[in-house]
Amino acid sequence: MMPIYVDADACPVKEEIYKVARRYSLKIFVVSNSSIRVPPDEIIEAVVVKGGFDVADDWIAERIGPGDIAITSDIPLAGRCLERGARVLGPKGVEFHEDSIGNALATRALLEMLRQSGEFGGGPSPFVKADRSKFLAKLDELIHAVRRASKQ
Repeated sequence: MMPIYVDADACPVKEEIYKVARRYSLKIFVVSNSSIRVPPDEIIEAVVVKGGFDVADDWIAERIGPGDIAITSDIPLAGRCLERGARVLGPKGVEFHEDSIGNALATRALLEMLRQSGEFGGGPSPFVKADRSKFLAKLDELIHAVRRASKQ
């Protein structure tokens, strides 16, 4: 059974993930640094990791593998998951790929440097209804792609 690993601390699409996972009977690991309420369901497992920065990311990266799916907006974590052969989807429905993760990491570093210097403010664009729809469609597509690949 293909698991879905959710970087849950700031994930705006947890309910959508639960709904899709139930439809396909997929195991979900909801990983966070603090306690997050999850629905009582045998396919949903809340994992609370204590410790410092990136401990939840480390937990996911150490366990994920080929044929698994990660949901995260954390670009370094996305890169680590891709290195382990997993598929990675952001909460706005954008899939991370091995051929584009380097550019995403470089852009992230540049924007962080500009923010720290005071030349650029703000963060990512707000999460909107269209993002939710795009995410659901892309998650469904990824699940089918992983299932097809596992049959070959």
